[in-house]
Amino acid sequence: MNTSPDADIKKYRTSQITLTVLDENRRPLARQEVVVAQKNHKFLFGITGSGVIPLANDELTGDAKKQAELHNEKLVKLFNFITLPFYWGRFEPQRGKPDTKRIMKTAKWFVDRGCLVKGHPLCWHTVSAEWLLQLSNAEIIDAQRSRITRDVTDFTGPIDMWDVINEVVIMPIFDKYDNGITRICRELGRIGIIRMTFDAARAANPGAILLLNDFDLSAAFECLIEGCLEAGIRIDGLGLQSHMHQGYWGVEKTLGILERYARYKLPIHFTESTLVSGKIMPPEIVDLNDYKVDHWPTTPEGEARQAEEVVQHYKTLFAHPSVEAVTWWGLEDGGWLKAPSGLVRADHSAKPAYDALLNLVKGQWWLPPTKIITDARGQLQFTGYLGQYTLSSGSKTKTIDLNEKGGSHLELQL
Repeated sequence: MNTSPDADIKKYRTSQITLTVLDENRRPLARQEVVVAQKNHKFLFGITGSGVIPLANDELTGDAKKQAELHNEKLVKLFNFITLPFYWGRFEPQRGKPDTKRIMKTAKWFVDRGCLVKGHPLCWHTVSAEWLLQLSNAEIIDAQRSRITRDVTDFTGPIDMWDVINEVVIMPIFDKYDNGITRICRELGRIGIIRMTFDAARAANPGAILLLNDFDLSAAFECLIEGCLEAGIRIDGLGLQSHMHQGYWGVEKTLGILERYARYKLPIHFTESTLVSGKIMPPEIVDLNDYKVDHWPTTPEGEARQAEEVVQHYKTLFAHPSVEAVTWWGLEDGGWLKAPSGLVRADHSAKPAYDALLNLVKGQWWLPPTKIITDARGQLQFTGYLGQYTLSSGSKTKTIDLNEKGGSHLELQL
């Protein structure tokens, strides 16, 4: 893999299109003006969308609503992929009363704005429902399976992608507090609980994209993936977390991780990416949740560093053919572990990292409206990043999807 990513980005993320423009009788139209404009990326540039839930559900007024609108404006301007929260303990704190209506309205809100939506997660030992502790292991297994069936079925359409199970490597040995999911993972085993959750999700929505997500990118996760594949469990993609609160990984480490996981021939999603714009977390911290601070400020020097690292991180991932999605974990500072890891400050003002990423996604990697005249054969050519485009000529407009890297020949009949 080329450590200078531009050549690989062109190779894997663009297509040269030859377009033949035809009249109603399918005759080529020479000297015909066509406006080509990019509408969306095929690549998924993601962000968490929980901050929009109150706005989408008309729960805000006054200054709170204005602040939420500022949040939403910056979010939809840059991102085309949204992760919505399904943490069981918050989604269904009281058994039988899930927060389906609010999350459904939010999911449709984003779909209407051209975003793909993913649910996260269907099974996790953290933020689990406390009422599970009142049940036997057999009852917990049944409740977990039923929860997956219900939610995947209910949200089919607005949400057809799921982080099915989260952080399984640590799940059976998690000992910070008792929870129902760790209990059943100890009984079923890691592969057993993955099989159970994936089978339930697959049965509820056979067309869904189902991901296995983890922060532990050691050999333990590789062994778990291999065990699942050998056991015949169908996994549609691998979710790799990249919270870099202890410093940017750098290109070499990132490429090393990509090569280790690309060998499974599965799409890779960087599901939780962060880089801080303030003090770097001490390296001796093992669990990021153990770093307790009352105030973790962003700094001008840190913001400049964060912007440079964001550009390098996204270029490295966008240049790798196995990567299909990158999700930034929280738009604003302070949202996760109080860290200055957002792309915008707590007052909703854009940090240099936001502007730098916007310049990549909607600047360098984006085809603006471009007028092209067909030749004597009624043909025109353009090179665009894989994604959705509109082709307009006169009063006629057609939407096309560029999905094949390299090149393709299309027709536009007016």
